[in-house]
Amino acid sequence: MTEESDPNTRLLRTQKVRLIDILSADADFVLQHAHSRHLLSRPGYQQVKACHTPTEKVTDLLDHIIQRGPKPAQGFLELLKDKDLQETFPRLNELQEQETWRRAEETLRKRPQKRRKRRKTADSEEEIPPKVNRSSGPSLVKEKQLMSVARVIGRSWKEIGRMALNIPSVKLEHIEEDNSLHVERVFAMLRCWCAQQREKATAANLHSLLCQEDWNIGDIKFLVDSD
Repeated sequence: MTEESDPNTRLLRTQKVRLIDILSADADFVLQHAHSRHLLSRPGYQQVKACHTPTEKVTDLLDHIIQRGPKPAQGFLELLKDKDLQETFPRLNELQEQETWRRAEETLRKRPQKRRKRRKTADSEEEIPPKVNRSSGPSLVKEKQLMSVARVIGRSWKEIGRMALNIPSVKLEHIEEDNSLHVERVFAMLRCWCAQQREKATAANLHSLLCQEDWNIGDIKFLVDSD
């Protein structure tokens, strides 16, 4: 199957810009997972690893996967559905909500489902617990909530990042350099916090951290009201 006719490769290409935006929050994390699944050639891995910025690293990674053809593309889409990736990059859920992503998910699951049919007897209940676990507990903070919070945090955003969100000063300086608008800087900082916290990146947790000190920020009560 050629690259142009492969649905998985096409999906990666059409979602490339959004994936770069999402995965740049922790480029090294996704690179090491892709490498562990043998989705990159040895020269390709060294080339991506040598990139200086997270955005450049993710861009090169996606280009390399797409150029390698259908199998690596399918493997990368399966990787994006891995629990560790989902917890590290909560915004991947945005892609799953799209019709194209759901179609690709069905394609990816066809082969494993056929293999399981022969074993599907008493073991069929084993697939239920993960679904129950995902739906239980507080939900992760949403991107719209992060943007709303970003709009009410003022000039003390870097102090809040260091003191309340435990984000390194070096990371905050990079965020400031990469974003010209204040609200985008704060939003990027909050996304960085989500990537660090993974499954603990809930709206209630964020509200608790921001309310520990008098940071002179606007009303963020909506974080706990919406939970």
